[in-house]
Amino acid sequence: MNRRAIVLGTAAAALAAFAGGIWVTDRQGGKTRATEVTLQPLDPTILVRANSPVLGPAEAPVTIVEFFDPSCEACRAFHPVLEQIRREFPTQVRVVMRYAAFHAGSDEAVRILEAARAQGVFEPVLNALLERQPDWALHDGPRLDLAWAIAGEAGLDVDAGQAYRQFPGVVAILNQDAADVEVIGIQQTPTFFINGQPLEEFGPEELKEAVRAEVAALGT
Repeated sequence: MNRRAIVLGTAAAALAAFAGGIWVTDRQGGKTRATEVTLQPLDPTILVRANSPVLGPAEAPVTIVEFFDPSCEACRAFHPVLEQIRREFPTQVRVVMRYAAFHAGSDEAVRILEAARAQGVFEPVLNALLERQPDWALHDGPRLDLAWAIAGEAGLDVDAGQAYRQFPGVVAILNQDAADVEVIGIQQTPTFFINGQPLEEFGPEELKEAVRAEVAALGT
């Protein structure tokens, strides 16, 4: 079995475990059962900032916004679902990632991701951190030295990345995303919006069906 199959199998098992009562990360950094979304449709300008990471075509007509914590187990489990959606709709869908660093140490993991983005290796580093999340995002204290090492194995220049971690642009992204989390009222990760509309029923199949419906409605 190859490495990708192992990752997908692990994520599938995690999603199966969530199925009877999906666990997400709440604002205190703990696991809680997913609750019904009570968020309202929002102005896209607050959902998508000019400096937000984007996976997929910039001009795609369907935008999934994910409020994401690199340490969140449910975010890890949903990552292959988002990859599947992007493969199904390679030109119609983009994923915009917003940081909701609820876990201890997640702000440092965000700094790693932003350093990776500056170096052009955001996606491989993201994939590696999520694949190895059980090793570094420990509940009794994150191993951020290991997170940096994992990023290095995925292609990050660690020395340059650590020098970049306090760059004002990185601090600005952390601060902007934290402020938007407050304004929007994000209480758990992951939280999804599709073209400004909150995902009302939380789950992998619900996410896929909502995206398919939006693509069909737009006739793309």
